Amino acid sequence: MPAEDCLKYGFDDPVKFFYNRSGKFISSEWEKRDYVVVALGLPVCVIVILANLMVITAFIINRRFHFPIYYLLGNMAAADLFAGISYLNLMFHTGPWTINLTVRQWFIRGALIDMSLCASVTNLLAVAIERHQTIFGMQLHSKMSNRRVFILITGIWMLALVMGLMPIMGWNCMCGLATCSVVSPLYSRSYHVFLAILTLVIFSIMVAMYTRIFIYVRHKSSSMSQNTSQVQHKETVVNLMKTVAIVLGAFVICWTPGMVILLLDGLDCKTCQVLQFEKYCLVLAECNSLVNPIIYSYRDVEMRSTFKHILCYPWRRGRYQQGEPSGAYFDTIKSEVLFEKPTVCDDSRTY
Repeated sequence: MPAEDCLKYGFDDPVKFFYNRSGKFISSEWEKRDYVVVALGLPVCVIVILANLMVITAFIINRRFHFPIYYLLGNMAAADLFAGISYLNLMFHTGPWTINLTVRQWFIRGALIDMSLCASVTNLLAVAIERHQTIFGMQLHSKMSNRRVFILITGIWMLALVMGLMPIMGWNCMCGLATCSVVSPLYSRSYHVFLAILTLVIFSIMVAMYTRIFIYVRHKSSSMSQNTSQVQHKETVVNLMKTVAIVLGAFVICWTPGMVILLLDGLDCKTCQVLQFEKYCLVLAECNSLVNPIIYSYRDVEMRSTFKHILCYPWRRGRYQQGEPSGAYFDTIKSEVLFEKPTVCDDSRTY
């Protein structure tokens, strides 16, 4: 069939044709499982979006986070936010709703999830490289300029966009039905193999880099003098490294099962029964976008304080509007920074 004909054929026929052909049948009626998936998925997506919005806000308003490593972690939160939006879109286009999608709409639905994955993986690799260069110089923060960080972040999202749009731009099975995936019936199996292997290889590279960093830091620490400034510097470097490593570990744990499923599907494993595990892997991947804000708040005292500042802002604003004394004053040296006397919703940190 000519390329022009198969393109017209694919975009005119319903998605149900490809699902039925792959063996991933969709019911036209809502079942109990569909209601459970949507009922649980929607609140999780909303929480993911709100939590990562709070993380991004914290990185913006707190000047102590205005360094390259935190810009990259903020971009990681942006990728998690995008993932939350992608999964929210998926919740409104899943189950029986899938049948009503055009092929173009189906591709866009998948592209959003692929973009969030690619942005997260590439961003984690950028963080690993930044930490590797910085730690081997025994520095806490990189000397990378804001302009270079902005270019790097822009490049991450441009790459994510290209990766997400590859299937709709032609890397699909519209003109070769024999190559269709089971997990994603309109995707080519070769695309799943490419995506899975690339992601797993990057995982391995990042794990190797962080292992080397920790070995180096441990060796270097044993040869450092025990004066207070050096000990505090070492502890700060190690704590930040642990936080980043935990974020990486959580990402690997949450996404590796899904990548293995995609790889087995791409290799056309007939006995692997990938459809039985597909939804569990998808839920686990979605949970990763919720885990990162918890890691930041648990590992970083400054982040917890900033979260409290954000959450208590409406209360402080309402108290001020009612004419009650807020106990706020301006520091004479940094007049643009507002301090407040400690109360339940107050702290003395600068923003």
